Amino acid sequence: MLKNKNILITDATHFVGKPGASVLIREGATVFAQDASFVDENARLAFSELVPGVTPLAEQDPEEVLKAVLAIAGHLDVLVNNDAYPAIRASIDEADIEDFRNTLDALLVRGFTYAKYVAAHMKKRGSGKIIFISSAVPKHGLPNYSMYVAARGGANALAVTLAKELGKSGIQVNSLAPNFIESPTYFPKELLENEETLKKITKPIPLGRLGKPEEAGEYLAFLSSDKSDYITGQVLYFAGGWA
Repeated sequence: MLKNKNILITDATHFVGKPGASVLIREGATVFAQDASFVDENARLAFSELVPGVTPLAEQDPEEVLKAVLAIAGHLDVLVNNDAYPAIRASIDEADIEDFRNTLDALLVRGFTYAKYVAAHMKKRGSGKIIFISSAVPKHGLPNYSMYVAARGGANALAVTLAKELGKSGIQVNSLAPNFIESPTYFPKELLENEETLKKITKPIPLGRLGKPEEAGEYLAFLSSDKSDYITGQVLYFAGGWA
């Protein structure tokens, strides 16, 4: 389904990174992975062992990451902005402005920067896909998490806007917006091992369970494939009916 597709996934050790990369490779894609930890060679080797077939990149600057991909593969078909950052709990009157800036930088500015450089490359080719892995939370809001929700909402809005801007160049842009997915970034192991806490977490989910990271990976594979060529400008919720 993804044979001959070159795909770049960011923040690969977090959120949907590992399961997403694994599914993409299984479906035949050539996958390049970026992560802050990959400046260390041992970290790159460890990820390669976890996800056989992946190419971890040491570069960190978005423009340099793209150059590294192009030097190896010649072109990029799909960018997956798998931006991850802790959801900091704070009421609006107690929120730290520096925390807000850091959240915006990690979950919005960084993805914007990757999209900027990748869009220029894809425009020249007349095709490509940009996928933001964001969140379903902005649809309903979440008290005391305004910094995180604002950043994720911005990413969702960015996907919709870029889809309208880049459609004429043959580029599709969408946001895959999960919530309640098993991930140590947002649901640490100690929470999931507590039966009462898990019941409380899953209570608002119509399907009554957390989503599997691999399920999100399957959805990502579909959005990366030619089967999604007529889907663009969408915030695609993946939250067990919650959104």
